[in-house]
Amino acid sequence: MSEFAKGTQVSAEKSRAEIERILERYGATGFFYAAESSRVAIGFRAHDRVVRFTLPLPAIEAFKRRPGSYRERSKSEQQAAYDQAIRQKWRCLVLAIKAKLEVVQSGIASFEDEFLANIMTPDGQTVGDHVRPRIEEAYRTGASMPLLPPG
Repeated sequence: MSEFAKGTQVSAEKSRAEIERILERYGATGFFYAAESSRVAIGFRAHDRVVRFTLPLPAIEAFKRRPGSYRERSKSEQQAAYDQAIRQKWRCLVLAIKAKLEVVQSGIASFEDEFLANIMTPDGQTVGDHVRPRIEEAYRTGASMPLLPPG
């Protein structure tokens, strides 16, 4: 597991609210949030684009044992480890979004450069969803191919 925010006590709800405040401060005009057991998605409208981040969530079963140990955790220990992992992931997302927006505002990169993979296309997928398989195929085969379909 990542070291950033490893011991954070900031709840996922507070992190989500912080993301909303950050987006508002940097000029986003809308915000959405959706959740399932295995992932959450947050999105926003900014710079005439709709952006979506999907945050994969671990399964609680992944926390049955401590890393490197054969001893099973109690249900409460398992829940505590799971909750900590969720809080940490949310803090990482706060950091990523804030950093990208600051890079754009400071003129280091354009909005499209920072958010391209997460910009939603009219079919509801992101640019990254469309391009990732094509990049993988190009590297696997060594063939040159267009990364986006024509039009």
